[in-house]
Amino acid sequence: MSMIFFACVVRVRDGLPLSASTDFHFNQDFLECRKRLKALSSILAQYPSRGTVKGRDLSIHFLSSGDIACMAICSSTYSTVMAFCFLEELQWEFAASYDMTSIGLASRPYAFLEFDNIIQKVKCRFNGANRFQMKDNWEKMEEELKFQPPVQLKLEDMELMNGMANGGHAGVHVEVVPTYRMQRVTPLGILSLVLNIMCGALNLIRGVHLAEYSFQCYLYLFYSSARKMKTFVLLFSVCLCNIYLYGLRNLWQIAFHIGVASLSSYQILTRQLMEKQPDCGV
Repeated sequence: MSMIFFACVVRVRDGLPLSASTDFHFNQDFLECRKRLKALSSILAQYPSRGTVKGRDLSIHFLSSGDIACMAICSSTYSTVMAFCFLEELQWEFAASYDMTSIGLASRPYAFLEFDNIIQKVKCRFNGANRFQMKDNWEKMEEELKFQPPVQLKLEDMELMNGMANGGHAGVHVEVVPTYRMQRVTPLGILSLVLNIMCGALNLIRGVHLAEYSFQCYLYLFYSSARKMKTFVLLFSVCLCNIYLYGLRNLWQIAFHIGVASLSSYQILTRQLMEKQPDCGV
């Protein structure tokens, strides 16, 4: 039966699945085809915008534009033109529903799972349509495929990508590393080397002189500051001594004047007492 079995939208740069139709097919051929589709989605950036993987019963078609790609698993008898018409319409619907910023920021698989409803509607419409019902889209896509045919891949290539060949291990591609020989130095190269060495030596000498000058300036400032500090301490000490000595001299003078005043008062008081005593004559 010619029909579309599965469709999904992935991000091209890393193959992250953004949305996919619900699976109702569990036969072994379909599951193997899904594995190949997953392997292909991770390397879509290596291929052109359109491609087809032909198989005996099932085929994979993909259409990429910008950072998103639409992929579908169809029966091998399903029309290639109709398959790309389906992928193109699916791509328009997704681009109209989500902006590139949200697509670029998506970090988990199936971040736009709600788009599954639109995938199912478009898939049902194309499964029930024929060439004459979509005449305009058919003719346009047919011309595009003639002008730019899709790249044709083989299922064997997908098996190697998925690691299913050679007992579950992909073949190792061995490439001989080319040997390189060093070329002789030209006279111009020697001259350039000598000039670079001379410039480096001159810069080194200038750096040493600059360091020496800076050190001398630092020592001068240090000793100059030390002399100024010593002078300040000396003058401050002299001032303290003057204040101390002046205070002691004033104290001595005050004590002397107090002593003299006390002695004078005592003499006056004694004289007054002697004058008031009566005479004791016989």
